[in-house]
Amino acid sequence: MRVLLAAMAFLMVHGAWAAGNPAAPPQSSFKGEVLEVKDVDAYTYLRLKTREGELWAAVTRAQVKPGAEVTIENATVMSNFESKALKRKFDRIVFGSLGASTAAGQGTVHGSPAKASDAANVKVARAAGPDGRTVAEIFGKKGALKDKAVVVRGKVVKVTQNVMGKNWVHLRDGTGSSADQTNDLLVTTREQAQVGDVIVAKGVLRTEVDLGSGYKYAVLVDGATLQK
Repeated sequence: MRVLLAAMAFLMVHGAWAAGNPAAPPQSSFKGEVLEVKDVDAYTYLRLKTREGELWAAVTRAQVKPGAEVTIENATVMSNFESKALKRKFDRIVFGSLGASTAAGQGTVHGSPAKASDAANVKVARAAGPDGRTVAEIFGKKGALKDKAVVVRGKVVKVTQNVMGKNWVHLRDGTGSSADQTNDLLVTTREQAQVGDVIVAKGVLRTEVDLGSGYKYAVLVDGATLQK
């Protein structure tokens, strides 16, 4: 649980974490002109000129050129973040995903959420076996299932990679309700998944997980193995 409490579920981070501390509640998005681009492995670092001044941002690898106007969505601000890939420490950096209009012009961004219509129309059969649960059952029986193994089949609607050595996968199976947010299940794993995949995830159910900076989850499947 100590690892979970330290993790930030919606960051896209490359390299090791060293004294990376979440700032106060972040803005949801940042807009600016790209002044500098640095690509490392699967990630792109951007130096932006914004109305608030210059700032660095990190997104999943994308074709972005200096001079482009970009929007960083689902943004979270980190302070004192060290990137081993770049061999430098950032006093302040924003992690997030490129806005849809930017992604359309620059190439597809891995880890972007599925379209709302795609997510809303998900219908996936319940996982087999004694530990098989639907997303709604996991939320509804979280007290009884706490710290126990669960197996769930769902469609991947969002992926955030390489946060504290884990990938963070959102699954939906058509059960639960968007009104009370019981239709979307967060799974942590060291294995790979792509948006649109239908997978079976097996892991341990954690409840009332607080990741800091306002990110709280009633349930979370931790350390999952994945099968297609």
